[in-house]
Amino acid sequence: MDISLIGYDSKYKQYFYDYNIEWLETFFYVEPYDREVLSKPETYIINKGGHIFFAKGNEVILGTVALMPTEDIGVFELTKMAVLPEARGQRIGQKLLQHCIDFAKSEQLKGLLLYSNTKLENAIYLYRKYGFIELELEKDNPYERADIKMLLEL
Repeated sequence: MDISLIGYDSKYKQYFYDYNIEWLETFFYVEPYDREVLSKPETYIINKGGHIFFAKGNEVILGTVALMPTEDIGVFELTKMAVLPEARGQRIGQKLLQHCIDFAKSEQLKGLLLYSNTKLENAIYLYRKYGFIELELEKDNPYERADIKMLLEL
């Protein structure tokens, strides 16, 4: 299947919400902060200078990911990555991750930051494979489920 990576379009907004809610419910639980950000992507991501990307194949949205600006200029948070359940195992997450890295380099960003959970062994392995290093996790991080913080310097 030929997969294209496309930028945000409001007509895909519901996929961003639905895929992320499904993923959170499957692996963790939905925090109030998640529901707020996911239901208003323009407010919390796009209008603040962030980006949302979608993986599309055969006219179907297969996955999504967001890059949100952080307080550190030039460092964006890689967040809200989710793949349609029946499309998992097809390396769509890797394609989304690589797209974000390529995009960040083309925009001359300094780095990509992420919060995750070590329960997600495959994801952590993938992040390390792509060069992310572990940082100290602050106590007041934005996600209750996060137990690891990682950075890719560009």
